Amino acid sequence: MLHQRHYTAEQANALLPEVRVTVRRLQNAKRVLQDEGFDSGFATLADVVGGAFPGLVRAQAAVAATLGFEHLEELDLLVRDLEAGLIDFPALRDGREVYLCWQADEQEVGHWHAAETGYPSRLPLDPWL
Repeated sequence: MLHQRHYTAEQANALLPEVRVTVRRLQNAKRVLQDEGFDSGFATLADVVGGAFPGLVRAQAAVAATLGFEHLEELDLLVRDLEAGLIDFPALRDGREVYLCWQADEQEVGHWHAAETGYPSRLPLDPWL
């Protein structure tokens, strides 16, 4: 098994308000970093000169992104496509690991797919759960 935690549809749906907020924060942070011209060499510069400050807006966005990804990782969720808000919740079906699939514009978790497939192969939960 790849994941230690597995969700039922009910558990995943109960977590959605928290996940929605986190995904929105991550999407906003990504936009800010792109708009502000995020410099991937910034970390290298900080190492070389002993510290650097990219400006308050970029620093806040970088912290928000780090904390958002950390939070989803603590929940054992997978970010499949941040722009689309596509998140997978590990689950079990007939003893094998699968993913409950949710997209930010959906009201609830209503689909799943096998671990070896992805979004294009997702199936409705009903009548599974």
